[in-house]
Amino acid sequence: MPTSLTGDATAPAPVPVQLAPGTAAGHADDLADLADLAAGAEALVGAPVADAVSWSIGVGRRAPLPGGGRTLEHWEQLATVAAVDLAVARVLEPHLDALAVLDQANDQANDHPAAGAGAEDGASYGVWAAEAPHARLEAVRDADGPTGWRLTGRKPWCSLGGDVTHGLVTAWVGEHDRAMFSVATRQPGVVVEDGAWSAYALAEVTTSTLALDAAPATPVGPVGWYLDRPGFAWGGAGVAAVWYGGAVGLARRLHAQCRRRQPDQVALVHLGAVDAALAGARSVLVAAAAEIDAGRATGADGALLAARVRQVVADAAEEVSRRLAHALGPGPLAHEARHARRGADLALYLRQHHAERDQAALGAALLERDPSSPPW
Repeated sequence: MPTSLTGDATAPAPVPVQLAPGTAAGHADDLADLADLAAGAEALVGAPVADAVSWSIGVGRRAPLPGGGRTLEHWEQLATVAAVDLAVARVLEPHLDALAVLDQANDQANDHPAAGAGAEDGASYGVWAAEAPHARLEAVRDADGPTGWRLTGRKPWCSLGGDVTHGLVTAWVGEHDRAMFSVATRQPGVVVEDGAWSAYALAEVTTSTLALDAAPATPVGPVGWYLDRPGFAWGGAGVAAVWYGGAVGLARRLHAQCRRRQPDQVALVHLGAVDAALAGARSVLVAAAAEIDAGRATGADGALLAARVRQVVADAAEEVSRRLAHALGPGPLAHEARHARRGADLALYLRQHHAERDQAALGAALLERDPSSPPW
């Protein structure tokens, strides 16, 4: 039986998420596109994951990419889908991120002609750059091979590894350097291992380890480029837009209840706190999109910007989750499958942020800057 995205027939109609109402990113045509996107995501709730993968390919053909002047619109699309269903967003976000990586790699092709792999027509993508002490994937040159490189080893944390046709994967080139490669997942030499993915949250978006044995792979950018490129920070901030959308989905449940029956003072306190948290998260996303499109989010500045965005949005999303639990009590968690799953999905998704460790990294980044120019 194919894995499906669990639905809830009682869920309200999907609504677009606007990060900056009244700006260019909120004009009528864009709002119509966001409404269509929300409706498409809603239709996938309860459908097989393969349907969401196919849908993401279509979205990717017309979606704006970060850094091209429409970053805010890109993030609004991610947030809109996440507000509908985080599992659907978990399928869409890496596919769009991969398209952005491949587009940026093509910009490098003039300087590195052998290091640009374009997106293949009809392909679906995951992006797998995590490392683990028990697994190592190595890349070796193969002049006689179809792509010039082969990958051997194991790659952990490959979300949708058994569902997408291609992965953008980092591999070790020598002892200390890493590069990114595009590898087809449905070819000899690539095995999706049966994993121990036992999470109740995002249960449909299975994360596995890939075992590769001399699998042909195409380089994407030169050695070291993937982690050093400006788009790495932009993609990290884009994940925060997904977290924001997930928090909006939760917050709408509280707002609906306060509209449906007269709220007491405590409910109003929680509603006000939720609004303030989301307003702060929204503000940093809007400001970051403007910095990216203005060309000011590169190098250390881009990394610092992304770290701030992720910290602020993660904190806001956790605050929203906490407030919802206090305001609504056990009833919705016990009796509303869609609401309960949304909260669990968001909690797991937020663990892509490494909590206090990322907060410490943000503090360290501030101290590495010019001491003559205070950060605030």
